[in-house]
Amino acid sequence: MKIERLSDLFEYTKTMQKRTLVAVNAVDGHSLEAIAEAVKTGLVSAIVTGNQDEILKQCEIYQVDHRLFQIIPAETEEEAASLAVQQVRQTSGSILMKGLISSDKFMRAILNKEAGLLPPGNVLSHVAVIDNPAYHKLLIVSDVAIIPYPTIKQKIAMAHYLRKMAIDLGIVRPKIALITPTEQVLPSLISCTDAVEVMKAAEDGQFEPALVFGPIALDVALDPESAHIKNITSKVAGDADCLLFPNIDAGNVFYKTNTKLCGADQAAVVMGASVPVILSSRGDSIQTKLNSIALAALLSK
Repeated sequence: MKIERLSDLFEYTKTMQKRTLVAVNAVDGHSLEAIAEAVKTGLVSAIVTGNQDEILKQCEIYQVDHRLFQIIPAETEEEAASLAVQQVRQTSGSILMKGLISSDKFMRAILNKEAGLLPPGNVLSHVAVIDNPAYHKLLIVSDVAIIPYPTIKQKIAMAHYLRKMAIDLGIVRPKIALITPTEQVLPSLISCTDAVEVMKAAEDGQFEPALVFGPIALDVALDPESAHIKNITSKVAGDADCLLFPNIDAGNVFYKTNTKLCGADQAAVVMGASVPVILSSRGDSIQTKLNSIALAALLSK
């Protein structure tokens, strides 16, 4: 089945075996509302860690039935993160979700060499799916939240994650655009010279069956007319499924522009860990968190 729009995720994931969502320090009403809704719609069963009194207080304020999930008490953010990761390691088919906890403490628990969730040699990268009404299909983008200035090795890993995400969404031959300011290979632009190196990996067949093209500017990647005017004949041009951004500056601005100015819906996960990880922001809407839970459930199949 191909997921055409984010709303399609919910019907599809309901047909799958139910996953277990483990939320770290879910002591905020927004997270608890999204988790409760995900449980009620049949996407997941749920476990939350954190201060039990605060969780029950927030449930009362936001009219959330606390019986919808199991509560594992924790006194500190660090303990909540440690207990959640431990629970994930013990539970088959699980998903880890960030609640009201600082990102550095959350990531520290995932990266713990003895008790974390990162397989040796793997790279963690944030992958978002954007449903922009002005574009004719879903856009899968990376990295907008974790890797500030990725190396060539990290960009190759990011391209692999984009490919996997696209295939899991039902795209048979994903089109991955290596975004830069121009199609020219300008030595003064690291994004352009890095794109050349990533293309060497593509030419070696590392990303099959995906089609990869770069360097390529954003307008050419998304707009057939721009591709025609610039005489770019790649099949990726004007019809990209995936955008690999050169750095977090470009990716984060693109993501937030879609969110705040374009009426786009979105979902996001962190890939590279042994389970899908939802790195939700305090500014994310309940719908975004719910979308991300559904996306994580899809990836954990």
